[in-house]
Amino acid sequence: MLKQILSKLPRKLSKTADSREHGGNHATYFSVSGGSRSSDLGTGKSGNLSVSPFPAPNSTEDVGWKGANLKPSGNHLFSFYEALPAFKDVPASEKQNLFIKKLNLCSVVFDFTDPTKNLKEKEIKRQTLLELVEYVTSANGKFLDAVLQEIVKMISANLFRSLTPQPRENKVADGLDLEEEEPSMDPAWPHLQIVHEFLLRFVASPETDAKLAKRYVDQSFIINLLDLFDSEDPREREYLKTILHRIYGKFMVHRPFIRKALNNIFFRFIFETEKHNGIAELLEILGSIINGFALPLKEEHKVFLVRALIPLHKPKCLAMYHQQLSYCISQFVEKDGKLADTVIRGLLKYWPITNSSKEVMFLNELEEVLEATQPPEFQRCMVPLFRRIAHCLNSLHFQVAERALFLWNNDHIENLIIQNRKVILPIIFPALDKNARNHWNQAVHSLTLNVRKIFYDLDPELYNECLLKFQEDESKEDEIEVRREARWKRLEELAEKKASGSEAVLVSHKANANGSSG
Repeated sequence: MLKQILSKLPRKLSKTADSREHGGNHATYFSVSGGSRSSDLGTGKSGNLSVSPFPAPNSTEDVGWKGANLKPSGNHLFSFYEALPAFKDVPASEKQNLFIKKLNLCSVVFDFTDPTKNLKEKEIKRQTLLELVEYVTSANGKFLDAVLQEIVKMISANLFRSLTPQPRENKVADGLDLEEEEPSMDPAWPHLQIVHEFLLRFVASPETDAKLAKRYVDQSFIINLLDLFDSEDPREREYLKTILHRIYGKFMVHRPFIRKALNNIFFRFIFETEKHNGIAELLEILGSIINGFALPLKEEHKVFLVRALIPLHKPKCLAMYHQQLSYCISQFVEKDGKLADTVIRGLLKYWPITNSSKEVMFLNELEEVLEATQPPEFQRCMVPLFRRIAHCLNSLHFQVAERALFLWNNDHIENLIIQNRKVILPIIFPALDKNARNHWNQAVHSLTLNVRKIFYDLDPELYNECLLKFQEDESKEDEIEVRREARWKRLEELAEKKASGSEAVLVSHKANANGSSG
């Protein structure tokens, strides 16, 4: 058996050499990895490098490996990881081949969980990555198919990895004090940052032909890129935001797929996990995408608004991404004013009842939406809307009541209210009167008096009608309360009589029982 195995070795080596002579692509290069970043590239024992073969256009000698020592224990240790010549030191005809060799060299992934391991090799890779960035930036010829393949291979080897979330306290999941939490930083960022920069320059380069590159920057690549948005490192998410936006702009063929993938991420977040680190960044990209939608809006975009964006108001951690979400919603209303009614009713559907800080966010967003709302759409939803605002006016949390009263400071909203005052004032008058009489906060009390004065100065007749009706309703409520108290009093008296009667009967029974026994 051993002889049979050994007899095959020369033939395999000769094939590799033969392939090298004819420019074949059947040789292998090695990926050095470890720790949390080695899940896809193979893992080795603690303190050792792990080696995984990948197809590459040239032999291992071409990518900087000069030899490998194989220990009897099976652990692989590399004796050399050497830098390749600089681009300026080779003739122009050799630059593309050198570029591919450098890409292969940078496809090696190192373990950054141990800062003392492979220091020399890590620095060589860092410098090589910087050279690659410079080369892509200054390229003056279209990237060919073979080069595109190796570029995507290198990017995938370095960036696409399993993300291991750090344990966090329950308060983070509830979206409280998230701004004060220390972000988790990826120890491999010295290399990751340059690879991200390389990808950004590659996508933005005029030498990248989208029609050719779409074979490699495909749907699978985009899905893997979107998965990285859940990274806890905010620096990585910031890069990803810019990269995805550039990909969306350059690869028009992928636009519907990217929108659908975003849709799925939001669905999973809303209805399953309520945990994702990159919702704010994804919404920021989406805001730019919505801004570029052509008119009239496609039905697909309207469905996305109703099924994905509006339900994003539901999760507890809304504060993490509300600013970006509010911008997206406002963009839709500005694009198509008829959507205002749909958006406002959606906000009312998810309106918070016991979370005051979230209620203030809703009121802020409501003002932005109302600012872009035209009278016909406003009239469709004003009754349920101002019933909710009336509740906000009477809120014991002064910030909620104050924010609701600030709506009258917006000229457009005030004009909408004035035009429809005959419907709106009767709805909110009881709330205004109660605030004016006994709200505990002085600022809310003063703002309420100002709003009442606006209505009185504008239409004193309507104001007096509402006041009269409110007083009548209040007196009716007092009468109902008096009758209710009287009814309860009678029930209590009847209960007492019944209890005393039962007690007398019981005493009588006891007396009779004692007499018969005597």
